[in-house]
Formats: sequence, structure tokens, C-alpha cells
Amino acid sequence: MTRVLLPDAGRPSITPPAERETRPAAAALRDSFSVGIALVPLGLAFGMVLTQSGLDWWWATVFTALIYAGSFEFLLIGLATAVTPLGTIALTAMLVNLRHVFYALSFPLHRVRGVRAKLYSTFAMTDEAYALTATAASRTWSGPRIVRLQLYLHLYWIVGGTVGALLGALIGDSVAGLDFALPALFTVMAIDAARERPDDVSGPACAFVAAVVAAVVAPGQMLPVAFALLTLALLIALGASRLRSRRA
Repeated sequence: MTRVLLPDAGRPSITPPAERETRPAAAALRDSFSVGIALVPLGLAFGMVLTQSGLDWWWATVFTALIYAGSFEFLLIGLATAVTPLGTIALTAMLVNLRHVFYALSFPLHRVRGVRAKLYSTFAMTDEAYALTATAASRTWSGPRIVRLQLYLHLYWIVGGTVGALLGALIGDSVAGLDFALPALFTVMAIDAARERPDDVSGPACAFVAAVVAAVVAPGQMLPVAFALLTLALLIALGASRLRSRRA
């Protein structure tokens, strides 16, 4: 008589600790790859712009590792070469990075455990990390997966910036148009966000109108004015949505 061994349905499967530990890292690496392949050439452009401005190549590593704010880092090159006062630099950093205050309202920081992990996750809360964690697929991501995702994005940026600075020191100023790499990345991210919610056109429409009005009314301060108008429009839309839900 042949005996057939059936698996014990009542006993939970045991996953080796090493396998459990590597799953968030491998998943985060896959999650970060689509944006990482864009961050590397953007970092190359940043490093080349930095060396073309007269700064030593190693400043690219310092900026990307310790500041880690892509759009502000591009601005900081000009501010540093112009010997801008620290007060002006601090005010510029606050205005440019003000959007991160709104990111924190919906970023899944509550899933991250541990003081050091929370501190790093807050520091590494970039546009790219927020865009990846704002998708529907990310609602089940664990805290370790989120932190590793941010770490990989950070490493992409550091490596790209450092290599770009080294190449820029060799090539010189023969390459033009590199400063458009950052707006190009933000444009692609905005298109991906719009595709994620094809039925919701109010957000992109408000952003477009805010940008046009800011460009006409205050061309010298377009960025903070556009942010202020967009924030006001989104708050009004949120209030109207809650009012409709209460009436319903």
C-alpha cells in the first residue's frame, strides 16, 4: 500500500530568518529601480553643473549625502559660488522645500519603527520617495521596505552626483543644457502621477492654473506664489468635498 504524505495544513510555514530579512531589501530595490535609473543621469548632470561652476568635485558628494534636496542643490551651486549670505540661503531653502511640509501629512511614516529609522526616513522624504509611496500598490509596504527604498534612492543620487562631478572635471564646460534635467524628471513624475489617477483632473488643472497665474503676476517669485495658490486651491477643494459628504 502506497502512503501519501500530505502537508500539515494546521501548522504555519516557517520562513528562514535570512530569507525574511532579505525580502524587504530586494523588494525595495525593485521599487526604486524605475526612479533610480532617472536619478543617476540627473545626478550626473548635477555633478557636471557643480564642477562647471568652479567647485571641487568632492563637493558633489557632500551636497548629495548631507543636503539631499535635488532642486535646492542645483540652486545652492549658484548661491555658493556667489558667496550668498547664510540667511538668504536658509530662506531660499525654506521656500524651495516648503512642499515637504505637505508631504509629511500623508507620507506613511507611522509604519517606520525606531527612532533612527524615523529620523532618516524624515530626512530622506524626497519628491521621488513620496511619489513612489503615494501609489495604491504601496499601501501594504512595511516600514523596513520604505526605509530601504529611501536609502536606495539616496545612494542613486550620491553615486550619480559624484560620478558626474568627476566626469565634469575631465570634460569641462563643453556640455550644455544639463540644468534642464531636474525639470524633465519632475515633468515625468507629474505625468506618472496623473496616469495613476486618470479620472481626477482637478489636481493637474489647479497646478497648471497656479503656475500660469504666478508666472504672470509674480515672475520673479513664481515658485512660492504658485505653491501658495495651489495650496489654497487644494484646501478649498478639500473643504468643499467634506461639506458635500456631510450633506450626503
